[in-house]
Amino acid sequence: MSVRVRYAPSPTGLQHIGGVRTALFNYFYAKAQGGDFLLRVEDTDRERYSEESLDDLYQTLNWLDVKWDEGPIVGGPYGPYIQSERFELYQKYAKMLVEKDMAYYCYCTPERLERVRKEQKESKSSVQGYDRHCSNLTKEQRDELEKQGIKPVIRLRVPLEGKTTFHDVLMGDITRKNKDVSPDPVLLKSDGFPTYHLANVVDDHLMGITHIMRAQEWIPSGPLHILLYKAFGWEPPVYCHLPMVMGKDGQKLSKRHGSTSVKDFREKGYLPEALMNYVTLVGWSYDDKSEFFSKEELEKIFDITKIHKAPGVFDYKKLDWFNGQYIRKLSDQELKEKVLPYLVKEGFVDEPITKEQDDILNKLIPCVKPRLKVLSDIVALSKFLFTEPEVAEKEMFVAKKMDLASSTTALIKAYDILKSGLDSDKPFEEIESEICDVAKEMEVKVNAVFTPLRVALTSSTVSLPMNDTVTLLGKEKCYKRIERAIEMLKGEI
Repeated sequence: MSVRVRYAPSPTGLQHIGGVRTALFNYFYAKAQGGDFLLRVEDTDRERYSEESLDDLYQTLNWLDVKWDEGPIVGGPYGPYIQSERFELYQKYAKMLVEKDMAYYCYCTPERLERVRKEQKESKSSVQGYDRHCSNLTKEQRDELEKQGIKPVIRLRVPLEGKTTFHDVLMGDITRKNKDVSPDPVLLKSDGFPTYHLANVVDDHLMGITHIMRAQEWIPSGPLHILLYKAFGWEPPVYCHLPMVMGKDGQKLSKRHGSTSVKDFREKGYLPEALMNYVTLVGWSYDDKSEFFSKEELEKIFDITKIHKAPGVFDYKKLDWFNGQYIRKLSDQELKEKVLPYLVKEGFVDEPITKEQDDILNKLIPCVKPRLKVLSDIVALSKFLFTEPEVAEKEMFVAKKMDLASSTTALIKAYDILKSGLDSDKPFEEIESEICDVAKEMEVKVNAVFTPLRVALTSSTVSLPMNDTVTLLGKEKCYKRIERAIEMLKGEI
C-alpha cells in the first residue's frame, strides 16, 4: 500500500505551531515511506475564511520548504483540492446516504432546535443534542414541509444501539457507545454547504488517503467518522492522533505563552531550518540523544511509531538555543544577508547599502554572530554603532548595590584606564584586567565597574563584549560618549 497523507487546514487564521507540526509529521512520514503528501484547503467555514490566512498557509509551507505532491497550485489527479470547489460532490454523497436510509432530511427550524436545547438543559436530560424529530417523516410529511418553503438539512442516522471502535496507532483501540455519539449530526446544511465531517470523510476517501495524522482533540470525532465510512461502505484509513502541544506550565500552547503563529517567528528572525528541526522534536524523537536533524535526514528517518503519547512541551528558550546554533553555522556573508532587512527597516543602513555601511557590517557580523538568538537581535546589539544615542537615564549607570556617586567614580576610573591604554596601543586584555583591578580597589563586583562604562558607550545595559564595542566605535567616538556621560552624571550627584 502506497502511503498517502494530507495536511488539511482551514484558512481561518494564521498558521500556528501546532498546525505546522501536524504538517511536518505528515510530510516527513510520507517522504520516509516513499509516499505522497497532499495539501487540501478546507474552506467551508466561509464566515471565518480569509484570503490572508490562505496566503499565510502557502507562505509558511514555502518558507519551510515543505513541498506538497498534490494540492492547490500544483494540481493532481484527485482535484480540486479546495473544498469550496467540490460542493457538487458533497451533495451527491449526502443524497446517496439518504437513498440508503443512512441519512435523512431534517426540516427543524433554528427556533425549534433552540427550544429543544433549552428544554433538555432545564430538565437535565441525559440526552443532549438533536432529538431526531424528523428521522421518520413520511414522504407526504416531507412534501408538505417543502411546500412551506423550508429548506432541509441532511442528517446522519446514527445507530442507537451498539458500539463503534477505531484503532489508533498511538492510543490503541478507542471505543464509544453509539448512544454517546453526537445524535444525528448535520452532514449537509440547508444552503448546500457540507459540514466538516462529511467533507472530511468524502475527500479523504476520494483522494485515497491511507493515514490520517491529526491532533488528539479530534479523537471524539473518530467514532462519528467511522460510522460515516461504514454508511458509505468504505474502508477507513489508519488513524494516528498526535499529542497536544503544551506550554511549560502544562496548559495547551496559546498566546499567553508567547508567539504561536509561524509568521511571528519568521518576523522575529528564526531560521526555517531551526524551527523545523525543533518543532519536529516536540512530541517525537529518533533516539534519546540526537537533536539536530536536517530536512533531508528527517525525510529518511521519520518513524510514526516514535511519536510520543504524552503531550509535547514547546520551550521557547530551547527554541532560542536551537536557532542560535543554526545562526552560528551560517557564513558571515550569509548572516549579513539575513540581518540586512532588519537594519534597513530600522533605518540603520540604506537600500542599496553604501560602501561605508557595508564595511561596518563586515566588521560587525563576526562580533554579533556568537550573541544572536534571533536575527532581529541585531537591532539592539548594533544600534549604538549606527546611531548617536542620547545619554542614558542616570539609573541605568547604577549596578546592583551601587549608588550614583560610586558609579560615577567607577566610570571615571575606568575611563582613565581605557583612554591611557588605547592611546598607548596596549593590548585590550591588559586594559580589561586593569579595569577589573578598579573593582577590587573599590571592593565591588566587576560588573559594577563595567556597567557604567557599557551604558556610556551604548546607552544600553546589553551590548557586545567591551573589546568589540570599542573597536567598532573607534577611539574618538568612545572618548566623546564617555566624557558626555561623566559630565551628565556629575551634574546629577
